[in-house]
Amino acid sequence: MAKKISEKVTWVGKIDWDLRHFHGDELSTHHGSSYNSYLIRDEKVALLDTVWLPYNQEFVERLRQEIDLDKIDYIVMNHNEVDHSGALPELLSHRPDIPIYCTKKGEAILRGQYHQDWNFVNVKTGDTLPLGETTLTFIEAPMLHWPDTMFCYLSGEEILFSNDGFGQHLASEMLFDDEIDQDVLLYEAEKYYVNIINPFNAMAAKKVKQIIEMNLPLKMICPSHGVIWRKNYQTIIDKYLLWSAGGQAEQVTLIYDTMWKSTEKMANAIAEGIRATLPDTKVVTICASENDKNDILVEVGRSKAILMGSPTINNGFSYAIAGMLEMIKGLKFKGKKAAAFGSYGWSGEAVKQISAALAAAGLEVVDDGLSLLWMPDEDAIARCRDYGQSFAAEI
Repeated sequence: MAKKISEKVTWVGKIDWDLRHFHGDELSTHHGSSYNSYLIRDEKVALLDTVWLPYNQEFVERLRQEIDLDKIDYIVMNHNEVDHSGALPELLSHRPDIPIYCTKKGEAILRGQYHQDWNFVNVKTGDTLPLGETTLTFIEAPMLHWPDTMFCYLSGEEILFSNDGFGQHLASEMLFDDEIDQDVLLYEAEKYYVNIINPFNAMAAKKVKQIIEMNLPLKMICPSHGVIWRKNYQTIIDKYLLWSAGGQAEQVTLIYDTMWKSTEKMANAIAEGIRATLPDTKVVTICASENDKNDILVEVGRSKAILMGSPTINNGFSYAIAGMLEMIKGLKFKGKKAAAFGSYGWSGEAVKQISAALAAAGLEVVDDGLSLLWMPDEDAIARCRDYGQSFAAEI
């Protein structure tokens, strides 16, 4: 149901309680998500974004219960991925004349996806849309996280509509940040950032600094996924500045896969060596095949260094480690040191190959890694501890 969030703005989105995977299987959403659409009622009426395609008819029907569709003057599309624009064809089948305000690239994306000659109005940073007592000001935000993305600011109500920026995949009956568990909220915001925004850190840093420099009076930041920031919006702004600068904790993460526990024993012994040398550093060991890949990537984002381990399998390394390496490469982490380790039975190529993949992902590989034959005995475990200590000395 629709929920009023200010005098002139009503949330008219969709809570998706059952969503467990986003972007295909690319991103886990343990807490579901929401597709936030906002209705602004002034002398003129504007609808900001829609919802994902599977909910298109439900969205339009609920919108009709809130307002006569003929009274909507404008649609503003801040971003045109299908989780935001999916209900547009259904809505415009009832009102094909409504002007759609979007960036030039936004128009190209909508045309490419829906093949319709709708009433497009292109806007750029600084353009405005007067609604009466309030005015929308458009702020382009390319690559946060698509080339068409923009934010918009509503004067009078002092709301920044930030689309995917500052979002979280988090389903909740409560609309506002101060109404839910803060640890869960900030973790999901960090997970969202690392897995979606991180490749575009430079653009994110520039855009957040621009928003700060604009010195906009703020009461709320309304993203297109998750809850609205009305109390802790400065917290999430500060977090974005930290994350976009590659902010790291005093943490080292060991990501491994294992067949018969040999590589797992290596990981644990290497971790002991790191802890002995860096007692104030958090050391995390995590099995890639037994844990959620996107949660692992949060740990990578927090770490100043990572080690990746795998047994040699079919003259290579494990499927789970291959997937993690590909995601790490795509997310473009910077300023992290790395190394490889693993066990083998007869050929032993994995460590060398993982080292090469880490370097190709943009990490600084500090040595040739550690490779052990078969199940490590006590002497081999001691070698692993020594290796952990030497790795710690490098970082």
